[in-house]
Amino acid sequence: MFKTYQKICNRTAILLVFFLLLYIVAAESVPDRLMQKKQNITTQETVIKREIQAGVVLDLRERLFDTGIISKELEVVYLTPEEEAEKVYTFLQGPRAFSESLPWSGDWCQKIVRHNSFGGFGCGLCCMANIYSTLTPYECSPWDMYEYATQATLYYPTKESGAIGWDDMKQTLASVGFTCENCSKPATYEEFQEQMTHTDSAIVLVSSGEDDMFWKDTAGHYVNIWLYQKDSDMVFLAEPGDPENNRTWIPLRYVYDALKTVSQYQYLTVTAYAEESNQWKWNGIDDVWNGKF
Repeated sequence: MFKTYQKICNRTAILLVFFLLLYIVAAESVPDRLMQKKQNITTQETVIKREIQAGVVLDLRERLFDTGIISKELEVVYLTPEEEAEKVYTFLQGPRAFSESLPWSGDWCQKIVRHNSFGGFGCGLCCMANIYSTLTPYECSPWDMYEYATQATLYYPTKESGAIGWDDMKQTLASVGFTCENCSKPATYEEFQEQMTHTDSAIVLVSSGEDDMFWKDTAGHYVNIWLYQKDSDMVFLAEPGDPENNRTWIPLRYVYDALKTVSQYQYLTVTAYAEESNQWKWNGIDDVWNGKF
């Protein structure tokens, strides 16, 4: 009986020693594996930094996706600001632009409504068409947007003015699925910067009467800003009334300083789009126009 008990004790002791040795070996190998993993990560980071410093951004991007470091499913969101800007619509409003066959102009530039030329009142509608065509799966012209706005709201040009107002602008955009808000000029530039950080696009009313650093001889004019870059403090400008400055990057400060303060509001922000809330879903430009580029 004692021998049997002694055998059991001996086997138990052997097993305990065996498992203790396994534990020690495993414990010692964990730091080694962590150190190796850390070294691998450090090596990858070093290579990436060197390649960026060498300016091989395109080659680096291809390696990241091809090697699986970043999932292929995320490749679509890896865009430079310039690449994102290529996707932004920037319609023009003036008849000269269309007569000179400039990109982004169309026959809407020559339309007349109640003695008002679209070239004189169409800036806000161009900005709205930009937003609709850029941020939804659909496409429309400024004239399409004009016709829809006159149906969706009480807006219609008068003999005195053809420009669309803030409330009609907001109501029209809300009816095609956008979350938007009419805003007054913040007391500080820092507040404006912060708001633009969280804005997909904004329609802003500028006037050279407030500041003429960028806009000259402009009593009041809607323009469209996109893609605020916090590091450089620049925005991508859609300028419907000025082909030369259309599709350029400008300091956000120019916009803030030129906001027309005598207006009821100074800008409209767009922060989201919901497909299920789009009551229009118009798609296609039937107007004669000169295309995008």
